Amino acid sequence: MELIGAGLAALGVIGPGIGIGILGGLSSSAIGRNPDAAGQIRGLAIILAAFAEGLGVLAVVVGLLAIFLSPAAA
Repeated sequence: MELIGAGLAALGVIGPGIGIGILGGLSSSAIGRNPDAAGQIRGLAIILAAFAEGLGVLAVVVGLLAIFLSPAAA
């Protein structure tokens, strides 16, 4: 049963993946519309992608903790 919970916790990677995809698409279209602001848009996109990826890493860590620190294993 703990493995089901770990799998459900690892599903939290889907949201940040979708968010990073949307962010990449919208930032590239913004750079296409205004090439003079490419540096600012790219910098902001990298920071936002790092925040989203942090949430994905957190979901994986929670899943791994559910597997290896389960009370049934003790």
